[in-house]
Amino acid sequence: MKKHPLLLVVSLLLTSCSLTLEQIFFLPAPTPTLAPTQTTVPTDAPTPTPVTPTLTFTVTPTLAGIKENSPTPEFTQTTVFQTPLIFITPNTPTPGVSMDGFLAINISNKEFYKEGECQPSSTKITAQAADPIGTFYIALFVRFKSINSDGKSEWTRILIPSKDYSGTFTHVLTSAEMKHADFYHNPWVQYQFVAYNQQDDEIGRTGIFGEKLAMLECVPTPTTTLSPTPTVLKP
Repeated sequence: MKKHPLLLVVSLLLTSCSLTLEQIFFLPAPTPTLAPTQTTVPTDAPTPTPVTPTLTFTVTPTLAGIKENSPTPEFTQTTVFQTPLIFITPNTPTPGVSMDGFLAINISNKEFYKEGECQPSSTKITAQAADPIGTFYIALFVRFKSINSDGKSEWTRILIPSKDYSGTFTHVLTSAEMKHADFYHNPWVQYQFVAYNQQDDEIGRTGIFGEKLAMLECVPTPTTTLSPTPTVLKP
């Protein structure tokens, strides 16, 4: 019976470790004083005023050109053609005259005299063929045409062979080799060229050159002969 009070005391002590005095002795528990809850009144944060920065524009230049060094001159290739042995300066072409198969026609004199004492008594006619190698010879046709009417003489055909295959054909024309020269007084001399190959095939023909060349009559200027005045001898 004595052990019961001891056990009771130990139990109470063990229990008292987890109880407060108020709970052990049944005292009224003090009413806890609640700490005032601090109410934090938020201060309105200042509304940030956006500061618009002053924009500074840097103009980017547009490349319009660039100065280069002085360019090295470029040399244009010039095609060099073989110059014929006889240089021809073509006459002013007669309107409507065809030049088929020929490059140029030239005459040294626009007027020449019928053979006699007057000069020049001939004219050199030169033709440049368009095909120097293929043109084997040409034929020069000449005739007279009256300056006062439509009368024309018969054609005279003169063959001119190629000498150096340069395509240049030359002939010195005189009145003596033309038909019916004595029947025309100061006429026009009409002429035409026809080109042939080695097989005698026609490969070119000009039109008729009409009023480009004239033949004049030779009228010698009379020479005045002074007769010596006879000397009278006095006795």
